[in-house]
Amino acid sequence: MTVVRILEIENFRAIKKLRWLPGPGVNCLIGPGDSGKSTILDAIDLCLGARRSLSFTDVDFHGIDFDHPIRISVTLGALDDSLKNIDAYGDFLVGFNAGTGIVEPEPGAGIETALTLQLTVQSDLEPEWSLVSPRALAAGRTRNLNWADRTRISPARLGVTGGSHLTWRRGSVLSKLTEGKADTSSELTRLAREMREAFDQTELTELDGSLKLITAAATEMGVPVGAAVQALIDAGSVSFTGGTISLHDANGIPLSSLGLGSSRLLIAALQRKAADKATTFLIDELEYGLEPHRIIRLLGALGAKEEIPPLQVFATSHSPTTVTELSAHQLQIVRTRGGEHVVTRASDAGDVQGTIRAHAHALLATSVVVCEGGSEIGLMRGLDQHFTAAGERSLAACGATLVNGNGDETFNRANALQSLGYRVAILRDSDKPAPVTAEATFLAGGGKVFAWGGGRALEQELFAALPDGPAGELLELAIEVKDRALVEAHVKTISNGTSSLNDLEIEALLHGFSPDSRVLLGNAAARFGWLKTISAMETAGRTIVGPAYGESNASLTGVMNGVLDWVEDGAR
Repeated sequence: MTVVRILEIENFRAIKKLRWLPGPGVNCLIGPGDSGKSTILDAIDLCLGARRSLSFTDVDFHGIDFDHPIRISVTLGALDDSLKNIDAYGDFLVGFNAGTGIVEPEPGAGIETALTLQLTVQSDLEPEWSLVSPRALAAGRTRNLNWADRTRISPARLGVTGGSHLTWRRGSVLSKLTEGKADTSSELTRLAREMREAFDQTELTELDGSLKLITAAATEMGVPVGAAVQALIDAGSVSFTGGTISLHDANGIPLSSLGLGSSRLLIAALQRKAADKATTFLIDELEYGLEPHRIIRLLGALGAKEEIPPLQVFATSHSPTTVTELSAHQLQIVRTRGGEHVVTRASDAGDVQGTIRAHAHALLATSVVVCEGGSEIGLMRGLDQHFTAAGERSLAACGATLVNGNGDETFNRANALQSLGYRVAILRDSDKPAPVTAEATFLAGGGKVFAWGGGRALEQELFAALPDGPAGELLELAIEVKDRALVEAHVKTISNGTSSLNDLEIEALLHGFSPDSRVLLGNAAARFGWLKTISAMETAGRTIVGPAYGESNASLTGVMNGVLDWVEDGAR
């Protein structure tokens, strides 16, 4: 099974430069939109595809810089005997060192025999394919793959639609499955002739008048047409191709009319059956048209759960289901660093499988805010809804997502995501000290920590910073969520029986909350979890904190402005 060992891209579309060593099985490219995932699939397809010509334009050059050529290079390993033929490719065979990821000038002991195929496009927009190796370059030799070899290793690609794969069209999975032996040309020619002969022009009576006029005009001009012109099928216009024969069900209905999801599942299954003949499979938007349970079935058909991969798959996905189902070594995170693209295997970050499965959505974002708990997530979501309704840019539009740090796990989860190459910030309480080592690691990696001041938890901060009216509304929401009797009991417990809920409500009506009363309410809310759920704090953020934001204390708004500014910076 021929396998892509190295992919190198220069100056092609979204990618200025990339060098990547994919795995032998499923390689699922993930990351935010416009990160270059589809460009990588296109590069593999264009370099290895069985095409005699391609059309390029100036916009195919990165930054429309056509003074620097497009270069796509694919180093292939696991070569079959045909590709290792000394007479055909001897000077072009190189060695791939799996330990170092380096291509050696020639094969040798302990390294894999490989071939490097390169596609180059200069400013004249003419594509040129060639095998490259130091020995061939030194000898001044150039050549391409034999067409038969190129056709055999060309990847099958499943895009948004895949109807062509359900026909015997050139390059389809069906044509590979039958090894190109489905030669129907003679039968199709016979059918075309029978169709022409069976055509009955006498049924087209509406053409009679026109035919007479044409005959007369031809006679007048001395054009030899015989006694009368006829309306027959043009033999040259009747053409059947391999795509004319396609799969149909038992009732004669073309399988190309299947639903999108069903057709993609069937094509993936056929690709698996043809794995020994078509080893590279490209899938755009793997989840397209599929429900979660069918995504899982598709991944199974591609061999994602098998110890020995049956074929090499390159896919793009924006589905949390896909991320959850795949192993860390199958997830390839696409990022840009210093103007160059980098693809990082998730497993290279260590033991991150648990984090990935718990927060699959985070791996599809540009920026990640790890919130200490559900209440911080709720506040962020509620404020986001309030500000978005007022015309501000939403968190989603900035490519940001929220992750629950689950209290003491906050820094561990943030460090795991940061080790995967993600831009991460933490929003946390300051009532407990941060773990020293974990915080130092996080900050050293470029992370940002936002915390309430004065050793306060979120609930304590809200009751301290909100104006009297909104603070009273927050108390009313807590009573609605927890029940009045419980809140009354909590107030008495925290105040050691010196204050009641009724006393606080009267105080708020007459004078507003005193500083001591604000501390009491904050302590009770934090200790007994008055608003600890995401939904309760989301309501508070949207209907209470958001409308009062401009009048609230800077101890609250300063922290939140810092988080929101950080999110927006990531979208620039």
